[in-house]
Amino acid sequence: MTAEAIRAQCGLIFDAGLNDRLENFTIDLSQLPTVAEHVVTTMRETYPDLRVPPHARWRHFVIDGQDRWRDLADELACDPLERARIRIELAIISVLLDAGAGDVWRYRDAKSGLLLGRSEGLAIASLDLFRSGAFSDRVATPLRADAEALQKFAPTLLANAFQASSDNPLVGLEGRALLIASLGQVVADRPDIFGSQSARLGNLVDRLASLSRGGQLQATDILSTLLDVFGPIWPGRISLAGRNLGDTWQHQAAARDDAASGYVPFHKLSQWLAYSLFEPLEELGIEIIDRDGLTGLAEYRNGGLFIDGGVLHLRNPTIASQPLSPGSACVVEWRALTICLLDQIAELVREMLGRNRDQLPLASVLEGGTWATGRSMARALRANGAPPLTIKSDGSVF
Repeated sequence: MTAEAIRAQCGLIFDAGLNDRLENFTIDLSQLPTVAEHVVTTMRETYPDLRVPPHARWRHFVIDGQDRWRDLADELACDPLERARIRIELAIISVLLDAGAGDVWRYRDAKSGLLLGRSEGLAIASLDLFRSGAFSDRVATPLRADAEALQKFAPTLLANAFQASSDNPLVGLEGRALLIASLGQVVADRPDIFGSQSARLGNLVDRLASLSRGGQLQATDILSTLLDVFGPIWPGRISLAGRNLGDTWQHQAAARDDAASGYVPFHKLSQWLAYSLFEPLEELGIEIIDRDGLTGLAEYRNGGLFIDGGVLHLRNPTIASQPLSPGSACVVEWRALTICLLDQIAELVREMLGRNRDQLPLASVLEGGTWATGRSMARALRANGAPPLTIKSDGSVF
């Protein structure tokens, strides 16, 4: 349940891959510098001044050059703490609704008239839904997320809000709605964090602020808090010592001589959320330190980069045409190798750009970056821009 554990367990699988002991993948590290060059090219094109923000949900709220979150924020007449509560509520809900949408689904943006897919479509759809007051118990105060409203969230509401239908299917719709309802239950069950009289999701900001010391907060403390508080929301996962392990799976190459043997944690959505909370907390004057204590994100754009870039090779290429479950050995290997390769490519990218970790932390390498390059490679190689592997999603993993 820590970023350190993610690196340690994924490292066991990476070592097995380097020693040619994995069932599904071989590794060709000689291709990594070439992939890093592609990442650097993308980064220079997108951020010519190399001032790259962290990979966070906020980037997806920018559509056609217009920052929709900033437009909403400019309308707020509240103190900084209330603004942070609102922003954190939006981030949590939007990230939890952000699992891969599939190749077909699109959202018609009322402001621009554009049809938006994937992360951008999910971001704007969730922002519109949040702004409508769907998560608030108070008609006069729509921009908040209360326990009772969250608990009532249902697939039909999500389908209507996200324009999903049989002709416009959204992958994992029921799973996404269940996550939000489960989130509401957690808010209701943790008065120590969310309040007892009016349990509100945004009160999490107070807990996080209390963990800071001298105005500084460890990035890993954000993740630990998220894993502790939101652990119960994840459906049908592995439990250990009575705790839901969330985005944790099993693989024989991760064997060791203790209770963690065989377990491989990734915590993709939780880490994505942790990165997305940096900016709201910084607006409160809290400095986020040790950002690279978190890992990269084990998802299909970063992972696709290494397959499409020739660093990872499938032993059996026909697997690429088969729908794979998140717990399959192939997907666990892919995600674990991705975590380790992201650390390595980050160092190469920094060397090529003459930057250090403080100037270009891992979250910025992802944004600048590996995620964007993975997406562009997918579009160049496949007409629909789909990832190189097909994952069966329940809306709560990727």
